[in-house]
Amino acid sequence: MKNVNGIIASAGAFALWGVLPAYWKTLGQVPAYEILCHRMFWSLLVTLGLVQLTGGMKRFRAAMKVRRYLVTYTITGVLLAVNWLLYIWAVNAGYIVEASLGYFINPLINVLFGVIFFGEKMRPLQWLALVFAFLGVLYLTIFYGEFPWIAVVLALCFAVYGLIHKKNDLGSLDALCLETGILFVPAAVVLFVLAVTGHASFGKIGVSYSLLLVGAGVVTTIPLLLFGYAAKRIPLSTLGLMQYIAPSINLIIGVYIYQEDFPLARLVGFAMVWCGLLLFMGEHLLQRYMKRKKVL
Repeated sequence: MKNVNGIIASAGAFALWGVLPAYWKTLGQVPAYEILCHRMFWSLLVTLGLVQLTGGMKRFRAAMKVRRYLVTYTITGVLLAVNWLLYIWAVNAGYIVEASLGYFINPLINVLFGVIFFGEKMRPLQWLALVFAFLGVLYLTIFYGEFPWIAVVLALCFAVYGLIHKKNDLGSLDALCLETGILFVPAAVVLFVLAVTGHASFGKIGVSYSLLLVGAGVVTTIPLLLFGYAAKRIPLSTLGLMQYIAPSINLIIGVYIYQEDFPLARLVGFAMVWCGLLLFMGEHLLQRYMKRKKVL
């Protein structure tokens, strides 16, 4: 049941991340760094509210006094900030498809981290699935004709973020609240300076768009909570391959909604990745069926 809940949570997180480009595109008139600051600012208020509602404020205050947590979640907070800023910029600059490549690469790094740092074992068909995915990503990388720095930075940032969360025992909500709390201060300073100098978008772009900036806290917090919950309950190898849900949705949005370039040659690479994902999922379902049959 623990694994099932983790898989459901991870699927929810990645589905929400999959449709997020449409949200940032709606705010395309706002600079990426300003959207980032609103994400950090409102995310803290949302997470603090959730901590209060769940009766965990005393526990959270205790966590804030632990030096190890402060150091750890300062690092993860910085990783989040870099990932968020680059992703928002890439989406609004017309690089949704290239950004999706980063999240196709990321699961491969997660699988590698799972084997290296946690001794996770993979069955032969799982390795074959990983080979399919790796070849697809390699093909896509070569197809770009230049180093895909957007994809690589996004992939590495989020893979290390997931690894650190996996190795720490703080609850997902408390961890996220601590991360956003650390990010809140610089975000608040930047927003204050923008407001004082008359360069703030908030309030000037209309009520509906200003509300979308506030909503950045909600659309940020929910999938991260689901991801943090899942990261502690399922193997990194499973979490890594589940993550293909998000870039697949990103790809569809980039190509069919925002008309980004997607020639046939690129389709071949993505098809190889999808074959690996389908093989992995099929093998996983087969193993579950065999275990149930053995028990009965």
